[in-house]
Amino acid sequence: MVLAAMEIERRCLAVVRHTVCYDGAMNSKKPIKIALTKQVPPSRWQEWKKIFPLLGIVLFLFSGAAGLRLFLTSQQHTQIGGPYTLVNGHGQTVSQADFEGHYTLLYFGYTHCVDVCPLTLATVSAALDELGKREQNIIPVFISVDPERDTPAVLQEYVERFSPHIVGLTGSESQLQPVMKAFHVSARHHAPNGSGYLVDHSSLLYLMDGHNHLVGMIPVDASAHQIASELRRLLPSP
Repeated sequence: MVLAAMEIERRCLAVVRHTVCYDGAMNSKKPIKIALTKQVPPSRWQEWKKIFPLLGIVLFLFSGAAGLRLFLTSQQHTQIGGPYTLVNGHGQTVSQADFEGHYTLLYFGYTHCVDVCPLTLATVSAALDELGKREQNIIPVFISVDPERDTPAVLQEYVERFSPHIVGLTGSESQLQPVMKAFHVSARHHAPNGSGYLVDHSSLLYLMDGHNHLVGMIPVDASAHQIASELRRLLPSP
């Protein structure tokens, strides 16, 4: 009898809804009501626990980009920049000595760039226009990181689209590498595709004084007004 009762209980517990259980001889039925287990929805804390890893990855990526910019913009001025000898859009040899007595605003890019480079040059031109007369002492310089395609003629036609004041400089690979190294500029070519190759490169604006010494660096994602304000801060009082 004890075994029969245990068997009946086992059968009843195996059912998850209201059911009818019978005794071992199947002679009489004993209705037994079995309460359904209430499904408890996951708590808000459990939902957040699933999201935390994704948030951590996003924060890591943002902090990495911010850290890189902070590292570059906090370098000692003596560690960034140096003498250079390149070729302008008219095929003439140009060195940093040719800008003696003038501030230069250097940017490294290339003419086949589809977004950052043209936007930066347009923004710089607008920022210098906002400066007014103080602009006359700043020479914007665009240095190519793609000497294979950026010949002097190609470079000159490109910079003239943005401002007649921009000086385009290019040169051979052996001429450009020391300049890029001095300014801590990196460039990496993508594999060729149907429209040619693209170049990943670091993007910063370098303000050099009249003796080719670094005064400061400005992020290229700043607005024209922000760049103009930063230049006012960095330039000596008139």
